[in-house]
Amino acid sequence: MALRIYDVTIEMVRAVSGFARRVQREDPDLARQMRRASASVPLNLSEGLYSRGRNREARLHNSMGSAKDTLACLDVAAAAGYLPDAMVAPERQRLDRIVGTLYKLIHRPR
Repeated sequence: MALRIYDVTIEMVRAVSGFARRVQREDPDLARQMRRASASVPLNLSEGLYSRGRNREARLHNSMGSAKDTLACLDVAAAAGYLPDAMVAPERQRLDRIVGTLYKLIHRPR
């Protein structure tokens, strides 16, 4: 499960990077936040998968928080009119899947 979700997070970074290039023209700060938050998802996921105990849980929580931050960035970009809602809808679904999987990884019985 974890390796598949890692690939999903990499695809999300590709998509969000494209959105960030579009947003950059109107709101450089939001674009920078989109890039940082989206990149943090697979980075923390990878670190968490190879950690133990509380470090593992903390990294996975960080990854989930960054996924939610990325989702909020997309919502703000759409609300501000920088990106059409229809364009970001599939990425919202992908981020929901990522968050759900991270939740399961964090809360699965040991």
